[in-house]
Amino acid sequence: MIKKPYLEYDVIDPACKITIIPVPEKAVIFFNGISDGKKPPLYKAGDKVKTGQKILLFAGSDEHAVSAVSGTITDISKYVGNFGKTCTAISIDVSEDEFDDSFGKDAAGGSLESVKDYLSCLPGNLPVKTLLDPEKKISTIIIPGVDTDLMVVTNQHVIKSKQVEIKRGIEILKSIPGINNVVIAVRRESVQGYGRIGAEIKNIDVRYPSAFPQFIIRDLLGKTVPAGKTPEDTGICMISAEAVASLGEAFLRNRIPTGKIITVIYKDEKKLVSARIGTPAGDVLKALNINISCGDRLITGGPMTGSSIYSEDYPVLPDTDAIMIQDGNSIEPFSDYPCINCGECIRICPANVPVNMLVRYLETKRYQEAADEYDLYSCIECGLCAYVCVSRMPLLQYIKLAKHELAGIKTAEEANA
Repeated sequence: MIKKPYLEYDVIDPACKITIIPVPEKAVIFFNGISDGKKPPLYKAGDKVKTGQKILLFAGSDEHAVSAVSGTITDISKYVGNFGKTCTAISIDVSEDEFDDSFGKDAAGGSLESVKDYLSCLPGNLPVKTLLDPEKKISTIIIPGVDTDLMVVTNQHVIKSKQVEIKRGIEILKSIPGINNVVIAVRRESVQGYGRIGAEIKNIDVRYPSAFPQFIIRDLLGKTVPAGKTPEDTGICMISAEAVASLGEAFLRNRIPTGKIITVIYKDEKKLVSARIGTPAGDVLKALNINISCGDRLITGGPMTGSSIYSEDYPVLPDTDAIMIQDGNSIEPFSDYPCINCGECIRICPANVPVNMLVRYLETKRYQEAADEYDLYSCIECGLCAYVCVSRMPLLQYIKLAKHELAGIKTAEEANA
């Protein structure tokens, strides 16, 4: 077999079946925000919650969570994730489902504004605040039917299996003032069959990382997202196929959907599952008879851009498209060996970043110089440079850390201005 000179996105197996993961005995819901120490939470251990119930945890907060299970709250505590990102974890002892009907009542008027606090927690992570923010001036929505990372087929499955829900979701999105163009981006062989879905269908390249937002926008719309900017800054909003389907399902059934579709990757095998948001990753693996051995790596996301997690108790989140287990025996560890200037990272970089020079500044924490002189913000974080690095340097981690540190500095400067 001739080895291709590029990495290619997987095609979903038409015979692939969804495995339904049982409702967990214990669930964890993440709330985007923490207490300022002045006001106690509005909920406490012992309080009951219902499936689909909107939770405002702190008075005066504009953040909400939606419980994907029914049960009793057992703990409310601060959670610190990657790069110091903090949120509040609500632990729940799960009981039999008792559905909250508030969404159906609030949605009766047909206004997205009246139910936006529910929709921000939909499976697929709908960016409802961005869509309804008048300052963003979103005019175009792109719905990728291909997942960004390799081996992940979550949104490929959704785009093929939930067309009724996606059509309804598109109708709702088009009702937002200013939205005048909706595009679905799919693989070339999948273009047929979407004639009545209510969106323009365009195909994307099968080569990684062509499903990244920057390249979809360039290749399909002929526009460029400037370095350091987001698609939303240019009036374009990327929404996953699952988020659109979840939006349509919510209004079709007058109930917030709670099941998240996930691609589980283990030793080059893939399984599609549906699990309640809040289900511990360990419960998903147990249901599939997958055991983690000492030295294995547990990751949320795909092989190129996923992030390691350090506990099987880490929950399924609205944006968890994949859970991957890397066999400890096949992991090539990163090293502290220096760059040898082989140029492989430069040749493979799709954004033409001089990675060999950039990393020298990042290693010494000269982040602002890296941004000013060596295109730090042009990096799309696809991970290809680390994939080909002969020295096995953690290039993607260096880049993510640099952006995180610079964002922290900017936030501090704005606060002190």
